[in-house]
Amino acid sequence: MKESRFLSKIEGGRRRFLNFQIFIFSEMNFKEIKFNRSQHKDFILVLRKKVNDYFQENNISRYANTSMVVKTIILILSFLAPYSLILSGLFSSPWAILACWVVMALATASIGFSVMHDANHGAYSRNPFINKALGFVMNFIGGSAINWRIQHNILHHSFTNVHGMDEDIDAGKILRFSPHQERYWFHRFQHIYAWFFYGLMTIMWITTKDFRQLYRYRRMGLLQAQGIRFGTALFELIYTKAIYYTYLLFLPMAFSGLPWWLTLLFFLIFHFVLGFTTACVFQTAHVMDEAEYPIPDEEGNMENSWAIHQLITTANFAPKSRIMSWFIGGLNYQIEHHLFPNICHIHYPKISRIVRETAQSFGLPYNIQPTFLAALLNHGRMLRQLGLGRL
Repeated sequence: MKESRFLSKIEGGRRRFLNFQIFIFSEMNFKEIKFNRSQHKDFILVLRKKVNDYFQENNISRYANTSMVVKTIILILSFLAPYSLILSGLFSSPWAILACWVVMALATASIGFSVMHDANHGAYSRNPFINKALGFVMNFIGGSAINWRIQHNILHHSFTNVHGMDEDIDAGKILRFSPHQERYWFHRFQHIYAWFFYGLMTIMWITTKDFRQLYRYRRMGLLQAQGIRFGTALFELIYTKAIYYTYLLFLPMAFSGLPWWLTLLFFLIFHFVLGFTTACVFQTAHVMDEAEYPIPDEEGNMENSWAIHQLITTANFAPKSRIMSWFIGGLNYQIEHHLFPNICHIHYPKISRIVRETAQSFGLPYNIQPTFLAALLNHGRMLRQLGLGRL
């Protein structure tokens, strides 16, 4: 019963928070976006009750369990072990050291997918301090927890695939992720060159993006809306970047025994693997041919309710792959994550059947690709269609 009340409280808080954010955007000359609360209004109520019942009847918490804690330890050790080997100077072979960098990149991606992501959604623990501490890991893998929570939790989760609101589908002019974005002649080749730019994603994070984003969120009033002082956020960003470059670049330069330029090259390869892996996972959830790109009408009204909006703009993939699900923190269950972001991903495989059956009983879509490869191919085709202006 306690879990049910808590989930209802979280949902109520989400609605109030969403309305507040919509107000902030309308004050910034954005249209006031209103989701259609009358359409299939019973769907989310029925679904939420079924999910609540699942946790109550099985007497389990929606937060991390023992398996999740063990997973967290394994992932952290998977990063620390190769990092320690690099600093130890035990390896003289550049190829062996490069292998350590690649393992570190994959471990970093999985830590981001699994630990940082859940924590910044408040889904890892019922203890806010633990969530904040683990969410702050984002700063020590090259990003910014503050920027992440605004871009991902607020903008992306509230306005998924809505042009001008969801920054996850705004890659500037170089890539066209939405049919509502302006198309340039070079977009016809984006299904070819996009993969290279995916590899540059986290390199942008650790250099210019976080600073530009922080200044933009200050202008938009989003920092103030979160009760965050710009000066404090900027200081946090600067000192954590300094720590990041020190432990991940300068220390390996000093102790690996390799020439400094080779360590710098391996650092860039590390980020290319990390960025490519991260981008491929997130883009195959929304930039897909089955995903829709709804826009509000002139009065700011959306055709669908918020829950239906998540269903039509999101796609799952590789539901039968336990290895994939473990590595990417359940992000192959994007539908479940978007409907229940406050539930730890460790539970997504179990509740996915509930979500799928409930959606189908209401005659609603439940988009899914059978494998990760199928999802990547679908995403590639979608990039080509968008680049050619067929969408």
